Amino acid sequence: MSIFEGPELAKTPANHVALSPVSALTRTARVHPERLAMIYGDLRRTWGEVDARCRRLASALAGRGVVKGDTVALLAPNIPEALECALAVPMIGAVLNANNTRLDASTIGYILDHGAARVLLVDTELSEIAAEAVAGLKNPPLIIDICDPAAPGTPIGALDYETLLAEGDPDFQYTLPADEWDALSLNYTSGTTGRPKGVVYSHRGAYLNAVNNTITWAMPHFPVYLWTLPMFHCNGWCFPWTITLLAGTHVFMRAPRAGPIFDAIADHGVTHLCGAPIIMSLIADAPAGEARSFPQTVEMMTAAAPPPASVIAGIEARGFHVTHVYGLTEVYGPAVVCAWKPAWDDLPADERARLKARQGVAYELEEEVRVVDPETGAPVPWDGKTQGEIVFRGNICMKGYLKSPEQTEKAFKDGWFWSGDLAVQHPDGYVEIRDRAKDIIISGGENISSIEVENAIVDHPAVAFAAVVARPDDKWGEVPCAFVEPKPGADLTADEVITHARGKLAGYMRPKRVVFGELPKTSTGKILKHVLRDIAKSDDPAL
Repeated sequence: MSIFEGPELAKTPANHVALSPVSALTRTARVHPERLAMIYGDLRRTWGEVDARCRRLASALAGRGVVKGDTVALLAPNIPEALECALAVPMIGAVLNANNTRLDASTIGYILDHGAARVLLVDTELSEIAAEAVAGLKNPPLIIDICDPAAPGTPIGALDYETLLAEGDPDFQYTLPADEWDALSLNYTSGTTGRPKGVVYSHRGAYLNAVNNTITWAMPHFPVYLWTLPMFHCNGWCFPWTITLLAGTHVFMRAPRAGPIFDAIADHGVTHLCGAPIIMSLIADAPAGEARSFPQTVEMMTAAAPPPASVIAGIEARGFHVTHVYGLTEVYGPAVVCAWKPAWDDLPADERARLKARQGVAYELEEEVRVVDPETGAPVPWDGKTQGEIVFRGNICMKGYLKSPEQTEKAFKDGWFWSGDLAVQHPDGYVEIRDRAKDIIISGGENISSIEVENAIVDHPAVAFAAVVARPDDKWGEVPCAFVEPKPGADLTADEVITHARGKLAGYMRPKRVVFGELPKTSTGKILKHVLRDIAKSDDPAL
């Protein structure tokens, strides 16, 4: 035995504490209770007030029988209660399941059932879809209404959020998890099939990525962060805990619009925000009547489809500085960053935008990111030409897929997480995505399963075959483009296809362009999607 393995050097409560985002609020409330924590319309709350509310929420949930390992689901836009859930639910070892507000009722119902939700907190604007989602469940969760005065809708729950908080103790004593590998949150990703997969995060991974954000983005204490990124996306890329850790101010808005974004920046001194290229376009294309000037440079982190160079140039001309990142739900959101080099500052604008559009290199606290040959697992040459699959390894990879051991084993083949995204690696080591092996379409930051859209279209009685691929879009990054082969003799219009899909798909999943004709196929009948992708990129796609 080594001299460094004696009992006097063992782990003890004095020298080994579980890593957990729960620590973020504990310290900030103790050190900076007077600092402004939240801005939402006319609402202002300090960190001392937020701490008391979160303790009440944790205490009240425990009083209602929620225990370690129970799932607490949330269906709400970016409002203060969503942040309080992110901070409070982990205090009692429960698992937060923040749901995409754009999903249809049947998918939400599946998620609530699959994740065994004990409680569902729902904003009244989403009451109707929530009621439909739980209607068919054998074990429906306890429903708590979040009654935001700014939201329409009728309460459907057993009680409202503020009544629940009144049941709790503002001095509730919570603890860190006994094991930092305990589950913290459950996030669903659509993947390549119609049924979403449940991605489980640990306390350890979420804590490390929350800290990672501060390093990768060089964030100072006391940032003013505007919530334009949906908090249900990978738990807001762990920024609920990052901003809390830094004793920053969370600025909320129910839905991002150009005017309110500029108002928040100018009136509240916003310093940071995140979002998909759609948010960048909102800002870059804001009309003169909505755009406002401000003295600070605003840091913006963007992900999903690579932002067009013209959009990057446009937004930076308005006083923003863009950081491009890449990741997946399975790696806590972004885990790759286009780390900027000072030597690039003097390059022409179009060259800077081209470099910035690359996905980049591993986050500081992600161990390694590679592009490898999918067949052999060997790293591809760093030549910017040879394609392979992006793989990850490190502390900010998920625990696994809930109730899906086979999918988890496949995803973690050979000790790596396999992303399914095809890319090249440039001579400087920077990764750049070239295709999506799993045919995922990323529209406005939302993952769309092409198979799910195809199934909805093929269900039309006049459709013989359908294939859906991504079509580039300046506003959304990508949108679904449907190629439809009608049955012989059928008379079918694009409006009929889209109307048919409307009853089966959420709005953002519906095809924005429908092209008719015989689909290109292999000798075995497999549709040649690479051909369709090339056609979809043309100005006037036609078969």
